[in-house]
Amino acid sequence: MPMPDAYQTIRYARHGDIGTLTLARPGKRNAQNPLMWAELARLGVELLPDETLRCLVVTGDGPAFSAGIDLVEGLAGILADRAERPGDEEHAVAAGLAVAGTFSWIPDLGCASVAAVRGHAYGAGLQLALACDFRIFAEGTKVGLVESRYGILPDMGATVRLPRIVGESRARELILLGDVIDAAEALRIGLANRVVADGDLDAAAAEFAGRLAAQPPLAVRGARRAIDAAWHRGPQESLRLVLEGQIRCLDSEDFKEGCQAMAEGRSPQWRGR
Repeated sequence: MPMPDAYQTIRYARHGDIGTLTLARPGKRNAQNPLMWAELARLGVELLPDETLRCLVVTGDGPAFSAGIDLVEGLAGILADRAERPGDEEHAVAAGLAVAGTFSWIPDLGCASVAAVRGHAYGAGLQLALACDFRIFAEGTKVGLVESRYGILPDMGATVRLPRIVGESRARELILLGDVIDAAEALRIGLANRVVADGDLDAAAAEFAGRLAAQPPLAVRGARRAIDAAWHRGPQESLRLVLEGQIRCLDSEDFKEGCQAMAEGRSPQWRGR
């Protein structure tokens, strides 16, 4: 795993089988710039093959989760690139896909992920939270896909993930109008899984991550893939993945351990194999 000083705009720490990714530009309200995108992508390359990771917590340093794209560094860089290659749509799409994939590795992890969101998460900040399996909000948090206010649209996964989470009609409203909602409304529509007092956010995220990390890893991995397939590929592909995952579970040491632990009246010790 990377050393604490390996990154400039993010931090990654591992405590047991739980990893914590922290956006670390508190003076800029953790606004995302090209360096942060590059570092997030690099962290993804390191974490994707790690089968020992049981849960990832994503949070922000300071009072805000993320203000979105840094308008000075991030958006200016995109505009400069377009100015250098006017009319080159193929290059623009390729560059856009690279940025859009900055944190697309989070849903592809072998473990579940939890976003701990406080203060606000706008634009790309909310899109990062949407890439996680679960979202826990601090009371008073405000979130929104505000890209339309700048004449652009959310292009880092929200158009795929938000309809799946809150339903198409509500997602259209949030994306097309650029509305900002509070934590209570986010909980009501299913965007937030939990809302807790601000001072309890870190503990609540750690407790939730601990519960996820305590689940049988092969079962979690298989179930997540099947759920994703149901949305992206259809029910038949989801069923196929469920059956393949179930076969791996039945053949695993974890299944034998689960049966033995139940017979002995103790908690199972999952090993992910």
